[in-house]
Amino acid sequence: LCLSHLEQKAAAVLLTLLQMGVKNIRLGPSLPAYITPNVLDDLVQNYNIMPTGDVQGDVQMMMEGK
Repeated sequence: LCLSHLEQKAAAVLLTLLQMGVKNIRLGPSLPAYITPNVLDDLVQNYNIMPTGDVQGDVQMMMEGK
């Protein structure tokens, strides 16, 4: 799953997905300012949150379930 341009609505969607236990979410093109290094570490460890990369690589990883 890939979320881009995290404005208020997308932030609400992200929080909902996290509450539902969805993992392997890609955020980008840049991380929102409210995600501090400590929060990012927690999200990576518990939900496998990752930044977006190149389109082909991201799509390939998502198709593989990664």
